[in-house]
Amino acid sequence: MAERGRRHRRLLRARDALARNPTALRGGGAARHRLLVGYAEIDQRGERRHRFNTSILVDNTGRIVGKYRKIHLPGHAEHEPWRPFQHLEKRYFEIGDLGFGVWRTLGANIGMCICNDRRWPETYRVLGLQDVEMVLVGYNTPRHNPPAPEHDRLSEFHNQLCMQGGAYANATWVVGVAKCGVEDGCEMIGNSSIIAPNGLVVAQALTQADELVVARCDLDLGSSYKATTFNFAKHRVPRHYRMIVERQGAVAPVAAADNGGAT
Repeated sequence: MAERGRRHRRLLRARDALARNPTALRGGGAARHRLLVGYAEIDQRGERRHRFNTSILVDNTGRIVGKYRKIHLPGHAEHEPWRPFQHLEKRYFEIGDLGFGVWRTLGANIGMCICNDRRWPETYRVLGLQDVEMVLVGYNTPRHNPPAPEHDRLSEFHNQLCMQGGAYANATWVVGVAKCGVEDGCEMIGNSSIIAPNGLVVAQALTQADELVVARCDLDLGSSYKATTFNFAKHRVPRHYRMIVERQGAVAPVAAADNGGAT
């Protein structure tokens, strides 16, 4: 327990140092390669300090052109001794307050999300409604799910399912980048992928070691889908989707009174 506490304090100090000076990330490497960079952000507002799981988009001049703060925080807020590792994102971060943004930069409409955001269809649809052409997402996902170990064998399948479905249903490229391998005894999945607007994986990492995954991304590939199957302006019916934003948790329908059978 004492070692766990020391580790948490070291992580907090490292996070705070980076959060105080995120502009250091604008340096040569990020500028040369036009990077999406994730970091722990501190936002000091008067006497109150806010902490977010944040990503920034850096263009080829080193300028920060976009910022996103993670919205779908997984895990738990208090230490749970029965777990083989802790997942305390709800303890250390607040829910992001910037929404899902899309930025016109580097010749494309680019959106961002982080890790668990990729599992939620709402993420992609909000970006899709801003005519996103490429979604960049970094993830750090344990293979083992302590509350539901029966899910473990499906980790890679679920990872691909959500990203490929999000790409297809919104006619956008999705670039998913994994921080994988074993860290502190916890195995994280890989499968870094570049996914086309038709939902197909065009390039993918094959191991849990360091790899460079490259693909030529034709931004016009999504145009035919946006003009036909997923022509939002023509086919969406928002008045029937109100429950999505008005209700947070699932509520089962009330059982109908027994009137001798359905009519």
